[in-house]
Amino acid sequence: MRLNPAILLSLLCAPAVAQAGGIYKYVEKDGTIVYTNVPPKGAGRSARRVEGEFRPAPSPAAPARVTTSSAKALTTYDDYIEEAALKYRIPASLVRAVMHAESAFDPNAVSVVGASGLMQLMPNTAQEMFVKDIFDARENIEGGVRYLRVLANAFEGDMVKMVAAYNAGPDAVKKYNGQVPPYAETQAYVRKVLSLYFQYKAKAELAQQGEARTSP
Repeated sequence: MRLNPAILLSLLCAPAVAQAGGIYKYVEKDGTIVYTNVPPKGAGRSARRVEGEFRPAPSPAAPARVTTSSAKALTTYDDYIEEAALKYRIPASLVRAVMHAESAFDPNAVSVVGASGLMQLMPNTAQEMFVKDIFDARENIEGGVRYLRVLANAFEGDMVKMVAAYNAGPDAVKKYNGQVPPYAETQAYVRKVLSLYFQYKAKAELAQQGEARTSP
């Protein structure tokens, strides 16, 4: 999927642009889904307006914690998370932490650099992870978890390096010899995701203990 940076800026400057000015969606011959705020030439009647709003993604460095409301928001995506986590052998609690940090569970979140959806995939990364529709929740989650598996393979399962690479890119982590790059945003992001990971992990363990006590 490809998104024009100019389109992304217009989305961020006017959060309700999808309703007011109109966002169009069409499918190319190879199956790639394209979003644009200009009726595409040549797409003809195949282009259609997208309902809903695109909103700014939260700052990667913004503090976050697991609350009753955030845990409730996750239930919509639990099945997709568990499915992808099992398929790619990534801890579900890490998936939840990354999603929480990246989008605060907003499937229409868009960042100023073009990352989109629940797992805030960049268009090129989404394409490499075989994501056709970056705003489809299931595809976005699968693509994000698949990318975490790629990073896990690259950094031998080191969660700190994986999380740093998810934010700054694997080349940045390699450039600094496997250390968290000295970027304020990335360092804050790593602390944020790891904190959320341990919160979600503890929550999952408590749930398992409760199920064990109530099982016959």
